[in-house]
Amino acid sequence: MTLRRMGLAVVLTLAAASGVVAVPVDDGYIEGYAAAILQREFFLTAPSLRVRHGVITIDPADLASVDQAAVVAQLERIPGVARVELGPAGVPPLAITSPPPLAAEPARVRAEWQVGLLPGGLIFKPLIADQRWPHFSAAWQHYFGDPQFKDAAAVSFGESFAIYRTRLGPTWWEIGLQAGVFSIFDLNAPSFDLVNADYMVGIPLSFRYEDLSMQLRVFHQSSHLGDEFLLRTRTNRINLSYQQVDFKISYELRDVLRTYAGGGYLFGQDPSSLDPWSLQYGLELTSPWPSRPSRWRPIAAVDVQQHQENDWSPDVSARAGIEIDGVLLTRKLQFLLEYFDGHSPNGQFYKDRVQYLGLGAHFHF
Repeated sequence: MTLRRMGLAVVLTLAAASGVVAVPVDDGYIEGYAAAILQREFFLTAPSLRVRHGVITIDPADLASVDQAAVVAQLERIPGVARVELGPAGVPPLAITSPPPLAAEPARVRAEWQVGLLPGGLIFKPLIADQRWPHFSAAWQHYFGDPQFKDAAAVSFGESFAIYRTRLGPTWWEIGLQAGVFSIFDLNAPSFDLVNADYMVGIPLSFRYEDLSMQLRVFHQSSHLGDEFLLRTRTNRINLSYQQVDFKISYELRDVLRTYAGGGYLFGQDPSSLDPWSLQYGLELTSPWPSRPSRWRPIAAVDVQQHQENDWSPDVSARAGIEIDGVLLTRKLQFLLEYFDGHSPNGQFYKDRVQYLGLGAHFHF
């Protein structure tokens, strides 16, 4: 499959993810769906779970270790659910359709992450505005005053996965895998030429204590120009590739503000003359409104990177828009307006200063 076809597949995947999937809504389907949410989102089983005519009933004793309002909010999103009722077995249940006014704030870190092999989830959250954080996305970009590009399509596919997680006292430790491909296509070329594709694979080691998280990562990246672009422009190809080790520390404040900072060092780079050091820092904002059980909320993020190779000139990436929770159970879909001003993140164009405005869809597992 060519990169262009792979990019098209990503776009179709994103479109399918944001659409409405027709599913049966019989009681058996709802009960299985609810059990899966309880297991994946809250790491518990509820033997008392029953569904009759679209009404879910659960004994509160089965939910003693979690925020009951959060459970109700998740279950009410299931297609075909009429309402959720909580009550002990043999006693008329109490219907709860929204969080009680004095409900305790949900924990920002789950009381019990899963441990062991392939535990699911991540203890170091994705960086929303990082141009090279592996995830599925498709975006249109309009360049200002650029001699080569006017309109481009940026497509990425990849993800971060936890391979093994353990708990040591109050702290969590995790080793994972990251992999991704980041491609850019020239929309003004007759055949929408593939311009560049960056391939990366890395191993992150992550740590978390309450709202503080850290990540140490080693990764490889290599860049490849598209054949059609090379034939049309006769560009002199640079065989850009390198390994990098980087470290980031992140702090989250009440599920609204997140800040992070870190640095990186290149080794085994080609060209060998590349200066090795870099800095990265930024912040992310998540609106507390509308309150749950609403699935969507506004978000905004700024990521700044500075590279010794480019005399520490800042590369600024800003994104803002809407995030939708609970897509395909636990996924997140973001529709973001994007702005970038700095040295190009695309492969051998790292010396070129670019400025663009874009609109994209981003899908996180």
